[in-house]
Amino acid sequence: MNAIKNMQLKYSNYKSLDAKDKRTFWKETAINNAMYVLLLIAIIYTFTQNPKFLSTNSIVNIISLSAANLPIACGIAGCIVLTGTDLSAGRVVGLTACISASLLQSLDYASKMFPNMKPLPIPVVILVVVAVGAIVGWVNGFFVAKFQLHPFIVTLATQLIVYGILLMYIMINGNNGQPLSGLDDSFKQFVNGSFLKVGGVAIPNYVWMGLAVVVLMWFIWNKTTFGKNMFAVGSNPEAANVSGVNVMRTTILVHMLAGMMYGITGFIESARIGSNTAATGLNYECDAIAACVIGGVSFVGGTGKISGVVLGVFLLRILCRRYRQDQRRCNGRVPAAYHFRGAELFVHQHEHAVCDQGSDHSGCMRDRYEKVSGKKVKCRTPGNAAVQVPESV
Repeated sequence: MNAIKNMQLKYSNYKSLDAKDKRTFWKETAINNAMYVLLLIAIIYTFTQNPKFLSTNSIVNIISLSAANLPIACGIAGCIVLTGTDLSAGRVVGLTACISASLLQSLDYASKMFPNMKPLPIPVVILVVVAVGAIVGWVNGFFVAKFQLHPFIVTLATQLIVYGILLMYIMINGNNGQPLSGLDDSFKQFVNGSFLKVGGVAIPNYVWMGLAVVVLMWFIWNKTTFGKNMFAVGSNPEAANVSGVNVMRTTILVHMLAGMMYGITGFIESARIGSNTAATGLNYECDAIAACVIGGVSFVGGTGKISGVVLGVFLLRILCRRYRQDQRRCNGRVPAAYHFRGAELFVHQHEHAVCDQGSDHSGCMRDRYEKVSGKKVKCRTPGNAAVQVPESV
């Protein structure tokens, strides 16, 4: 009933506006809801290109991919609200993923990192990775707040330090950098299992974990004193300090909270990927930062919403899915080079492309090159058949 009354009140207020104020109202409404418009356009365009895009399986897949990235995006959004960033996020995800995998490997796995140790209880592992992320976050926040260093410099240094720690960690007990796999079934079931199906398609448990993180972060940002202090510090640190806000403590806590979110992301990714290496988490921070900026979290500081971050993550996933569908039309390969037996095939932007007339893959790329460059492709002797290049993730 309150919602209906609010809608009636807003409508009556709108009717009382003059023509100029009404134009301003619609302009502000369009700006404030631009994310929803862009998301709708992306969905409609992708659906016109591939009608299966809105199938149950496709929707659940997009939701699952988005949910896996929600914790890191929500964490890094707080750093951006403080006019900063966090370049160490991806490496922290990699470190916590490898820690999770090493502590939850199956007892009968031949290449187990800790051969005589049983898999730890899952809550204990969650606490461990969250604590590791919080420690890294504390280091970032301390140096940013105490010494007034730019977060870009601090987190770049932390990124390299964490990566070094990760490289040393995966060498423990003669592991020699081997992928950490052979995960315990209970761990995989806890993260990748499902208790709910929609249209016959299972929704992974980590989707609900991502949803829980979103609800928790929304509550922290909007309903706690800490959240209000965070926005105050992001808007104007000097004014916040004069108002009685402990700027240093708030900055450190924001980075610690972000680190905890990275730990949760690492825990999820560990089971979702199933085989963890030093490359796990590489460039995850780039996707997270892009999602936050797309979702309206401003680098100017003091501006942002969790709902915008969620929409940004979904929009980014949709765009990535559209790109990968485009790749699959060329058998999943859009590299600049194609490997032949005894020779290498290149497609140059300013030179004639070389292609194998007997290869469907090369034919697809030839058509793409001609369409983009406007140049007619000159094909050399077909020679040997193209060797299949493994599809990148």
